[in-house]
Amino acid sequence: MSQRHLQPYDSILDLIGWTPLVRLHRVHDGSVTPVYAKCEFMGPGGSIKDRIGLAMIEAAEADGSLKPGGTIVEATGGNTGLALAMAASLKGYGCICTMPDKMSSEKVKLLRAFGAEVVITPTAVPPDHPDHYLQKARSITKETPGAVMANQFYNQANPDAHYATTGKEIWEQSGGRVTHFIASAGTGGTITGVGRYLKEQNPDVRIIGVDPMGSMIAPFFNTGEPIEGAPYKVEGVGNDKIPGTLDLDVVDEYRSLEDGPAFRMARRVSREEGLFAGGSAGMLVQTAVDIAREIEDPDAFVVTLICDWGERYLSKAYDDDWMRENGFLERPRRDSVLDVVEHKDSRVEGVVSVEPSAPVRVALAALTENDIGQLPVMKDGTCVGSLTESRLMARIIDDPTLLDRPTETVMGPPFPVLDAEVESARLKPLLAGDSAACLVRDGEEIIGIVTRYDIVSALAR
Repeated sequence: MSQRHLQPYDSILDLIGWTPLVRLHRVHDGSVTPVYAKCEFMGPGGSIKDRIGLAMIEAAEADGSLKPGGTIVEATGGNTGLALAMAASLKGYGCICTMPDKMSSEKVKLLRAFGAEVVITPTAVPPDHPDHYLQKARSITKETPGAVMANQFYNQANPDAHYATTGKEIWEQSGGRVTHFIASAGTGGTITGVGRYLKEQNPDVRIIGVDPMGSMIAPFFNTGEPIEGAPYKVEGVGNDKIPGTLDLDVVDEYRSLEDGPAFRMARRVSREEGLFAGGSAGMLVQTAVDIAREIEDPDAFVVTLICDWGERYLSKAYDDDWMRENGFLERPRRDSVLDVVEHKDSRVEGVVSVEPSAPVRVALAALTENDIGQLPVMKDGTCVGSLTESRLMARIIDDPTLLDRPTETVMGPPFPVLDAEVESARLKPLLAGDSAACLVRDGEEIIGIVTRYDIVSALAR
């Protein structure tokens, strides 16, 4: 293992940048094209926004707009706010963040943990509405003495930071072999800054943007026409406008991806690669994997980003109930009683039964000839009693005259009956108790029987 951090640092801010580049091995499902992820969650603030938070504060200090004791205000999806709050706490500034209400509760709590004030705004408002999180941040800046707005959507320190750090790192870590870079645009700073740097090193590097379905950036890139966006669940990427920091001239291609595949890939990356990814990273990795399959070139070098730490999405992407409620995860299929009937090991079709008036020797023959251990006693389609092979034989050994008596004289209580569509889990408490079997009903008709043997056999399989 290589030696790292051999010397102490002056502050946590010195750890920003030089995040590792890691090859993905399992989620590309056999594609020969190598895919690498730059692990931005390993920065001190846990996201790629660490880079621009510090850069924007230092730019404001340099131009004199941010003075000692001042306040930094920002409209954020959470990660930029956290990066600003982290730096502000060290530099002695106040921090106020506005956030859309679709953001996870974990992000809100993290911001407050770093001392930031958080103002939650509605998501479903147009960009020019006073309650839009960007407009709200602007009004707070005007009303707060000594406040400056970081303005990540229009602040050129944003793409400049990625040009100077992220792009340079990817180039050096890939040994100049990078052929494709896949990123999304929330502010546009990452794809712009990295794209510019990589294109300067090699104009053939393809810069590919990916947008959540519902964002207007990809449609605008592909058609030149602005569209009215639609809500989506992936956080921190996409936009309902074209940010000033986004330079689409450096982008070669723009794709869109729905929320579901993004969240499901995030979960795969965590479980199969050991990289705890959020929804935006899932979107990027899924697109990178799609592109890798299209290329099928072992000499290509595809790079994307794990933008932040998945712990910020425990209440969303990693919550099965939330995933199912939003249609991103199928509810687990629950076997019905009918499924058990249809899949049980048996050479007997239907239900073998006898009437109460039938002689016991007829009932015994039905048990032995069909190689079954339980027999319902039926009258007019209703179970009125039951026989089990072991109990019946024991009684016949004790009193052979029973063979010629009516079955109703020796039968036990009727078997319980369950409807075919109920969950198979309902069978277990019944058969673990006093009942040796359970009848299955479809409407008014008895269509099957499930025994203890059937349940044990299914469990064994």
